[in-house]
Amino acid sequence: MSRTVIHGGLVVTASDEIHADVLIEGGRIAALAAHGTDAATSWTADRTIDASGKYVIPGGVDAHTHMEMPFGGTYAADTFETGTRAAAWGGTTTIVDFAIQTVGRAVREGLDAWYAKADGNCAIDYAFHMILSDVNESSLKEMDLLVSEGVTSFKLFMAYPGVFYSDDGQILRAMQRAAGNGGLIMMHAENGIAIDVLVEQALAAGRTDPRYHGDVRKVALEAEATHRAIQLARVAGSPLYVVHVSADEAVAELAAARHKGLPVFGETCPQYLFLSTDNLAEPDFEGAKYVCSTPLRPKEHQEALWRGLRNNELQVVSTDHCPFCFSGQKEMGRGDFSKIPNGMPGVENRMDLLHQAVVDGHISRRRWIEIACASPARMFGLYPKKGTIAPGADADVVIYDPHAEQTLSAETHHMNVDYSAYEGKRITGQVETVLSRGEVVIDRRKFTGRAGHGMYTPRATSQYLD
Repeated sequence: MSRTVIHGGLVVTASDEIHADVLIEGGRIAALAAHGTDAATSWTADRTIDASGKYVIPGGVDAHTHMEMPFGGTYAADTFETGTRAAAWGGTTTIVDFAIQTVGRAVREGLDAWYAKADGNCAIDYAFHMILSDVNESSLKEMDLLVSEGVTSFKLFMAYPGVFYSDDGQILRAMQRAAGNGGLIMMHAENGIAIDVLVEQALAAGRTDPRYHGDVRKVALEAEATHRAIQLARVAGSPLYVVHVSADEAVAELAAARHKGLPVFGETCPQYLFLSTDNLAEPDFEGAKYVCSTPLRPKEHQEALWRGLRNNELQVVSTDHCPFCFSGQKEMGRGDFSKIPNGMPGVENRMDLLHQAVVDGHISRRRWIEIACASPARMFGLYPKKGTIAPGADADVVIYDPHAEQTLSAETHHMNVDYSAYEGKRITGQVETVLSRGEVVIDRRKFTGRAGHGMYTPRATSQYLD
């Protein structure tokens, strides 16, 4: 059984910052001991990693990715192989991706298709949520079976009529089922029926550029859907997790529900914290690179999101990584913004961008680890196996250099997409070395991992509700 010691670093978790050495044995954290103590100096190891002057942090948990996702006649550009490799480069060691039920087909069939896509191809550990596209008696029964085998969260859409959309009755039934089986309902909260009317009107009036994608997906329609989802969950007696919250009014709905003591949670994404409608309005169709749903908002919404993260009105930052190349994919929407595939790349950038938020004073170091590692692990039943550095936890560990400087660019990233949403952005902090279950997958900025190292990880029900 191989033993690794990481010595000299500052161990940062959601709850503590301690100058400690870390002993790894058999793929797990075996012990922590303060630098220089008898315990630490007595350890022998096959490999010693010097983390002096660096942070030693848990591997990131990105609870919202879409590898190889079919959308609008094309597929997300990252496969499970390329996407998980890029995640590792960015200090993320677990992803939770979305398996999709096809309308008219069994839930199980969709889940099995995603197992097959990922199996043997992932560089890091992975788990699945289930998208329910067709809520009926048989799919409701299947929810119970999925929970029992470790797929414990189910995503529903109030948007995309004719594709993923569920009406209020279907949503209520799924929530009632989740209330009984311990599952967590995840909600894409936008009023898709109203948005489709506005899309049709905008195109008829000749408003076809990417910036109108943001214009028609109104803040009020995100806030209204968020409010409605909360009330349906309240009636069903179920918890609710609202994905990719982008607008101040939606944060206010979550805050009001939490103030009433309701088990309501929210996630936001780096694109809403660092980008805005200014990007959607970039000339020469460049704005298409930033088309995602919920859409980017005017800059003034960012402060409400940062405040929500500080106040725990928002608990998690995920990426909603769903990359489409500008050339040949985003370009499908030239002359009609509604045909631009919705999604942006980001799985490699999340940990670094959130460290930049620490540097900029938006959040503390421990809050960085909380929203990027510990809270997503707790929210989705992976804690304390994932999301922390403690005896018994998987040895998913990142040596992070808080002083290194880098410039984000498509030239240097590892995502399988031809642009960076953060092209030219200067960042302080960089991942140096990454261990996944004790195996070095990034060694001082060299990839040493392999497809197939990553294991499927069944999940418990949400530990955020305990």
